[in-house]
Amino acid sequence: MNMNRQRILNKHIDREEGKPVCNCGIVGVWGTEDAPLISYYSLHALQHRGQEASGMVSRSYNTSGKPIFNVLKGEGLVSEVFDDYEQWGKIITGNAVIGHNRYSTTGSSRSRKNIQPFTVNYRMGHLAVAHNGNLTNVGHLRSELVDEGAIFQTTSDSEVILHLIARSKLNNQIDQIIEALSKVEGAYCVTILTDDKLIAARDPHGFRPLSIGKKNGGYMISSETCAFDINNADYIRDVEPGELVVIDNDVLKSGEIKSFRISETAVQKQQCIFEYIYFSRPDSKIYGHNVDKIRRRLGKVLAKNHPVEDKDGDKVIVISVPDSSNTAAIGYENQLEKMNIKVKLEIGLIRSHYIGRTFIRPGQQNRENDVRIKFNTVKGVLEGKTVVLIDDSIVRGTTSKQLIALIREAKPKEIHMRISSPPIMFPCYYGMDFPSKEELIADKCNGNIKQIEEYLGVDSLRYLTIEEMLEVVYDDFAEDFCTACFSGNYPIQFDSSFRKDIYED
Repeated sequence: MNMNRQRILNKHIDREEGKPVCNCGIVGVWGTEDAPLISYYSLHALQHRGQEASGMVSRSYNTSGKPIFNVLKGEGLVSEVFDDYEQWGKIITGNAVIGHNRYSTTGSSRSRKNIQPFTVNYRMGHLAVAHNGNLTNVGHLRSELVDEGAIFQTTSDSEVILHLIARSKLNNQIDQIIEALSKVEGAYCVTILTDDKLIAARDPHGFRPLSIGKKNGGYMISSETCAFDINNADYIRDVEPGELVVIDNDVLKSGEIKSFRISETAVQKQQCIFEYIYFSRPDSKIYGHNVDKIRRRLGKVLAKNHPVEDKDGDKVIVISVPDSSNTAAIGYENQLEKMNIKVKLEIGLIRSHYIGRTFIRPGQQNRENDVRIKFNTVKGVLEGKTVVLIDDSIVRGTTSKQLIALIREAKPKEIHMRISSPPIMFPCYYGMDFPSKEELIADKCNGNIKQIEEYLGVDSLRYLTIEEMLEVVYDDFAEDFCTACFSGNYPIQFDSSFRKDIYED
């Protein structure tokens, strides 16, 4: 099996594992000589946001003192693309870099041309862009640009941004970028590298997180603050929804980041709440709050509203589906203790971290072994116990069903499942890769929890309601979050071609 075919297979294996697939991760570094290494470690920290491909673009100068852009990108993990510093360190040079980890949400993952950052050389100089999100009017914009003579090199929606900037008739580069971003709709966080500046922008609704940090007198941009931590950098603040920030050599001297508004029209924030539930690393700070803290609160609210007690008065054993549900399980157990319910948090499932992208499934008939390859039970912990399994979400339900069957083999007294989010009823059009609506178990069962419970084979199943979930992120700010995948209330509409773009591969 060739490597490209294996990566395609791995992608579909990932989709079958029962979780929404993450969007992408972007970074930017300006004003420090170790910018390539800082970017490298940042992309490592953001590996969870995209495992299909990785790339970096840096700015350096030729012998005549003119700026040049250096590009290195390829399929695979960061450690695979940038596996030999002695080699790639000779290519990615200079004190200004942007980087990208890819998981395709639009555009075919089969094409190397879709690997970001994208670059162009136009009348104002060099330009490179790395994008996280989905543009919901990409079909309309792309058709207009093609009619005007634009030639696209990729099938990614991100390339539209480059064309809009390059074709602008304005004479100021910042104005060109603002004009381009004002034409696109949907979710976007971007880092843009030019000959003399690093630019970062976030869509007016703020669907995806984007933060600013500082290290060694230089500045960093990252999808999550965990990239600052790995580099021992300081978090400054978030890029605000609808804000475009500019970092150049003047900013290095003054310490005052230049800030512009993409649009003067105020819109309601629609920050993706799934970043808290599942996507972001628990050690990151996004939307102004620590992810770990929010996940513990989700677990506490879950326990408060949906507790489990052992019918014989024995201790309830709380376990998580590792690793994304670990902190919610801690919150659940802590709340049960406060409610004077006998409880113990245990490690009941052991997860293998060594199958990853290189695992080859010998045949489709072995699909039932997928969960066994990834998980194993600690039988001594589960046998004869009332077990509460905490998970952050259920998508198709096939993996959860297999996992429950595996736990049943350990002979527990009862198995109760608690989900720290509401039922996923609708696909996302703002940067998450969900299955089609018809594949979602909650949609198949018309939202009937009892039917899902019977399908999974658990003694009881309870989800957080949308109201309970929003209670966690504070009543005063509940309206600041997008819940479209749970409620079907889409804050931005999408053109008729958009759904095809998402699932073309």
